[in-house]
Amino acid sequence: MNLVDTSGWIEYFFEGGNAAFFSQAIENTDELVISVVCIYEVFKKVNLVSDESKALRSVAQMKQGIVIDVSQEIAMKAALLSIENRLPMADSMIYATALSEKARVWTQDAHFEHLQGVKYIEKPPPEPS
Repeated sequence: MNLVDTSGWIEYFFEGGNAAFFSQAIENTDELVISVVCIYEVFKKVNLVSDESKALRSVAQMKQGIVIDVSQEIAMKAALLSIENRLPMADSMIYATALSEKARVWTQDAHFEHLQGVKYIEKPPPEPS
């Protein structure tokens, strides 16, 4: 199973330099789990930089995978992971969701870089204006 972090979804939806890397996991929907935290973050980010229509289409595409709600177990595991790995709340919830589903996390977020079960790629530098 695979779980794509918010940074990967945004890269994919906006055709960034690492979009092809994330497409491997995103387009294999039979093996794709989605954290509701990623849905929140993607919906918010796409609304901020585009519009609600694109945000709704993005979430609809995400929901082709298996959406995992935050349970009490995931929340408590996330708290421990946050303490152990100094992860922000959203990242620890996403990582705990992946662990609960035995999924590999695909990301370009450096918070995850050294964690077990993570497929990390460095974020490309911003394009010159």
